[in-house]
Amino acid sequence: MTLENIFKNINERIETLDLIREPRELYEPVDYCLKNGGKRMRPAMTLLACQMFGGDMEKAMNPAIGLELFHNFTLMHDDIMDNAPIRRGKPAVHTKWNANTAILSGDVMFALAGKFMMGVENDHLREVMETYHKTVIEVCDGQQLDMNFEKRAKVSLPEYVEMIRLKTAVLPAACLKVGAIVAGAGKDDKEHIYHFGEYIGLAFQLKDDWLDLFSDESKFGKKNGGDILANKKTWLFTKALDLSNAPQRKTLLGAFANKITDPEEKIRTVKDIYLNLEIDHLVIKQMEEYYGQAFSHLAKIKVPESNKENLYALAKNLFDREI
Repeated sequence: MTLENIFKNINERIETLDLIREPRELYEPVDYCLKNGGKRMRPAMTLLACQMFGGDMEKAMNPAIGLELFHNFTLMHDDIMDNAPIRRGKPAVHTKWNANTAILSGDVMFALAGKFMMGVENDHLREVMETYHKTVIEVCDGQQLDMNFEKRAKVSLPEYVEMIRLKTAVLPAACLKVGAIVAGAGKDDKEHIYHFGEYIGLAFQLKDDWLDLFSDESKFGKKNGGDILANKKTWLFTKALDLSNAPQRKTLLGAFANKITDPEEKIRTVKDIYLNLEIDHLVIKQMEEYYGQAFSHLAKIKVPESNKENLYALAKNLFDREI
């Protein structure tokens, strides 16, 4: 099955899910959140890994949907914590309804995710659920680290990378591993596909960091510099702190301590420092290194090279994306 057909299949299955029942106030936000667009990258990874190892993709569909439900649950709760009013161009659940509804609907979404995760053959159930629960805990660890960083003036680059590994990268890694488990892949191959996903996830987050400031606004769909205005300690910020001289560091730390009150001036000041330090190029270089590490793991997987073509194509799409 082609990459395009896999995404089409996932979207059709998600759109036809019958999630709304009584009490509707609880389940309508779940349906709204799940069906409000999204890249569907994570469930696609589960199916692609299953396909690569010669498995039956239909047997991987339930956990693929479960992982997408879990991902959207994290977004629903993240939006509450970040007080973000918009998600994918539409009102976030806590905006459209209220925070209490978003919390409770998120809780039931998490439960539904677990239910779908269990929809695998008994031979694979334990390993699938162990992988899932390990990932859930790690994502929560990453979110807490991210919240901790908001209270700190400085964050080191290794600290930031570990945070995004937990918050962002372990989920695509788990999605791929679950697909491999369902297909009956060997131990070494499951580890290699996991690390492939982990490095792709790290590169994905760095691309997000880059897009927030250096993207084409007409394609990105929102104004550049949102992370700067929110004082987010991104890869760009942490790398700039490493490379900056004393005056630049003082300006950066001052900007992120809200000493520059005009939003446009704040973005311009920080961006100028990033450009002076060539952070825009260095982040792309680091992404390329992560992709190199990802592909080295993919190369070690013992399946025909033709079986890997869709995963290579997906990785390229994620690297080249403009939104």
